[in-house]
Amino acid sequence: DPMPTSFLGSALRGTFFLIFGLWWSVRYPLKYLRQRGSAESQPSYGENKGDFSALCPGILAEQFVPAGPHLQLYSSTTHSWTDLTHWHYTTIYLFFLLSGIVDVVSHSPLKLPLGLDRLSLAVALFIEGESPAVGGTGDAALDQHVHSLLAMAIFAGALCALLEVFLRDHIILQTFRTSSFLLQGSWLWQIGFVLSPPWGGPGWDQTDRSNLTFLTMCFCWHYAGALAVLAANSAASRWYVGERGPSQHSAGMAKNNTQT
Repeated sequence: DPMPTSFLGSALRGTFFLIFGLWWSVRYPLKYLRQRGSAESQPSYGENKGDFSALCPGILAEQFVPAGPHLQLYSSTTHSWTDLTHWHYTTIYLFFLLSGIVDVVSHSPLKLPLGLDRLSLAVALFIEGESPAVGGTGDAALDQHVHSLLAMAIFAGALCALLEVFLRDHIILQTFRTSSFLLQGSWLWQIGFVLSPPWGGPGWDQTDRSNLTFLTMCFCWHYAGALAVLAANSAASRWYVGERGPSQHSAGMAKNNTQT
């Protein structure tokens, strides 16, 4: 039988996606503003430089928590599979880790084909989206509903990453992918609170239809929050580049005058 969603597990997974989303929400606006109007327009290689290598602790956590399978896939004692939910998430982490490795190799002198890093990210997201662990761990309508909303965020990011294979360094696609990661991260936290509250006790009433309506609205609010974070970080990036621009220009002029 599938394991119920645990708050710590859901929060851990959500934290990873929030970290990536927050990092990108600063990195992409800065990169765009610095390159806009410059002569350099070459597409970048491996710009993530292994951001997903941070998922190694996630793999270890899924396997070696007290209730985890500890790398045991099949139990000869019970003649059954061992903790497949943990194995599902381990598999998801593994594909994101492979995506990070492709990022690192793309940035190395090997110079993999341009777009392979985005393709590997899209594959990792598709693997996450089709996993039974993401589709819900029970038959209750509320459980299925919150996970179907999560799948929307996952596949939105996967489709965006796939488009980036062909449209390199497209700021709109980068922004949309970042928003999907922020949404996925915060929604995983929400799922933890709904299905397995950290203070103990049962989760939300699975038979109350109004909970489904509220959580649908809540999902939209989560995305509005993600957009607000993007807007704030973009504004901060614009201010930062504007503040540094004049001083850097003056420094360059002074250097040229010294040389002459």
